[in-house]
Amino acid sequence: MLGIIIGVAAVICSTAVGAGSQAAVLKQIESLGANLIIITPGAINTGGVSLGTGSRTTLRLSDIAAITTDVPHVAAVAPYSQLGATQVIANGLNWSTTVGGTTTEWPIVGNWIIAQGSFFSEEDVRKVTKVAVLGSTVAANLFGSGNAVGSRVSIKSVPFKVVGVLVPKGQTGIGRDQDDVVIVSISTHEERLTGQHYIGTIMISAASANTVSEVIDETERLLRISHKLDPADPDDFTIRNVASVQAVREATSATQAILLAAVAIVSLVVGGIGIMNIMLVSVTERTREIGLRMAVGAHSRDILLQFVIEALTMACAGGLIGVGFGAGISYLVSALAHWQTVITALSIVLGFASALVTGVVFGFYPAHRAASLSPIDALRYE
Repeated sequence: MLGIIIGVAAVICSTAVGAGSQAAVLKQIESLGANLIIITPGAINTGGVSLGTGSRTTLRLSDIAAITTDVPHVAAVAPYSQLGATQVIANGLNWSTTVGGTTTEWPIVGNWIIAQGSFFSEEDVRKVTKVAVLGSTVAANLFGSGNAVGSRVSIKSVPFKVVGVLVPKGQTGIGRDQDDVVIVSISTHEERLTGQHYIGTIMISAASANTVSEVIDETERLLRISHKLDPADPDDFTIRNVASVQAVREATSATQAILLAAVAIVSLVVGGIGIMNIMLVSVTERTREIGLRMAVGAHSRDILLQFVIEALTMACAGGLIGVGFGAGISYLVSALAHWQTVITALSIVLGFASALVTGVVFGFYPAHRAASLSPIDALRYE
């Protein structure tokens, strides 16, 4: 039964790990925002040397207004400019973090929720008010478990009033802490902190998944017109559909699940061969018993049924133990490796059913061989 136990446990573990990785990918997609499209500046070429994506300064607040007005099927649009590795000081403590500038549409686009206080208002953007919203990591390191709302923080020697704290999102797939951030209005970011009047990123949320492609096409056309690009000129911006990138990662996790399932199938085959060998040995050792049973009236189907039931009994016992081992190993992997695993009823049914099928398939040949014995030859067997 050991082969069956290992095989069924492998089926449970592989499906749990595969489902867990897919669930993690879906969670990341949801944390990024619904139907998210990201526009970044293009690259500058100087003397034949490309300075890389984002080196241009072509994205402006006027692009935000144009997209909001002229591109159909757009749910929300928000700019985002980033000031990295900035010391934020409060209560005699300091914390190095990222300071982002945006508008009131940013929580909608990025699927952010306010845990305490509120987000800044349109009036704050218009009046260049010095207010800030803290990510949970920044709030925890500067204010501990206390309420940060209403407190003062200093960013580049500029005092800001904390008006809200964001609900934590955790790390991204590449390990970046999404909660290690301070958010201010885009106008305050430009006028008080950086002095730059261009945008680092434009984030667009399409109205539905079916309209993402149309929004991308219309946005590309609009930006080429507003940036006065000739037909032969390359785009001075890059548009990425985050959902498509995540879909590739989801497909990768599905491929991983298939690979693990293949290992489980091999284990089941090995277990099935083990059952067949044990049953063949049992037929050989019990040849005289089979002959005696047939001599006193047992039919071939009775002998066949006897050995099939024995094979199924071993397979069922191995399947039950394997389901227990598989579930236990999955929880152990989740606890020790901090890898999300999802055990579903379907995986348990699949594992147990595979054990039954293995028992029937590999137990049938020994049973058929036993049922085909001649009673006279069987009684003479030593």
